[in-house]
Amino acid sequence: MKNLYYLLILVLLSGVSCTKEDPKIKAAEDYIEQLRVESESVGWTATVSIDNNIVFSKGFGLGNYEQQVAVYPEKTKFRIGSISKALTAAGLGILIDEGKIDLDAPVQKYVPDFPEKKYQITTRQVAGHLAGIRHYNGDEFLSSKFYPTVKEGLEIFMNDTLLFEPGTQYSYSSYGFNLLSAVMEGASGEEFLQFMQTRVFNPIGMTETTAERMDSLILFRSGYYDMDKGKIINAPYVDNSYKWAGGGFISTSVDLVKFGNAMLNNTLFPEEVKQQLITPQTLKNGEKTTYGMGFSSGTDEFGREYFGHGGGSVGGCSNLIIYPKEKMVVAVITNDTRAKVGNELHKIVEILLGEEQ
Repeated sequence: MKNLYYLLILVLLSGVSCTKEDPKIKAAEDYIEQLRVESESVGWTATVSIDNNIVFSKGFGLGNYEQQVAVYPEKTKFRIGSISKALTAAGLGILIDEGKIDLDAPVQKYVPDFPEKKYQITTRQVAGHLAGIRHYNGDEFLSSKFYPTVKEGLEIFMNDTLLFEPGTQYSYSSYGFNLLSAVMEGASGEEFLQFMQTRVFNPIGMTETTAERMDSLILFRSGYYDMDKGKIINAPYVDNSYKWAGGGFISTSVDLVKFGNAMLNNTLFPEEVKQQLITPQTLKNGEKTTYGMGFSSGTDEFGREYFGHGGGSVGGCSNLIIYPKEKMVVAVITNDTRAKVGNELHKIVEILLGEEQ
């Protein structure tokens, strides 16, 4: 018994680290907390990985204000907004790799019920916001109606006139991704949400990512908040079933980093398919956009190339930034409508990878 006692003491002591905290990680965490406070946000979650290894993963503030529940980066599920488009694009990449979809065929090949327009629309144009499909009108962003199927969600915009001849302009459209999800259903022969679960989320271990169903109990779902005259209030009730593919998923920062690493490692499809998704498309006049299919690309103010997607939701802001050369992934999500999660996050990489001050 005495030997067992001493062994237990050694085990306990071995769990107490005497190593000094990495000052760069501390600086990055302090910077994120600064952004949260400046944004007057209730809760943030942030996870960063380098070369497939998580260097820090932390919750900031509260996941649920009323119950004073902390944020758990591996469990607390936030609305990720338009990062959903990147997840959907990964599903599209799988269909491209399997030869099940022709990106340049008319969308009616896969969605026969979608009305023909003055101009032909292709899946490539839809996925790159070049198809001329409109974005939200009025208060559609605050929709509280439940749409049980992808095709029913098309009814919102399917009879509207295109904004321009496809391929001649770039115009961001979440509704375009409604159509993309219907195309994916037609090409795969499988219901969109089931396809995303079995072909994208499950293979890379995204166990905490799901379509948000407002009539369901979802463990560790965050609250959703906004500010009114300096006071925290609940964000308006919305049901994002009208746009699963473009903004209807919820996730954790840890799961989003898993996704980012799957993109870096070509886990779901080969490099050539990834390049089709992340390479900016070109307009008919030769002008390049900054958007491929479900991913934007660019160079940050510190000269580092990246691709990824940001997101804005009712009661949520998010950003997923993937740096291929540095093999680095940054994922930040918040549970409020207005937060500093745009280009501000580029500084996290500079803090962690830049020269010592």
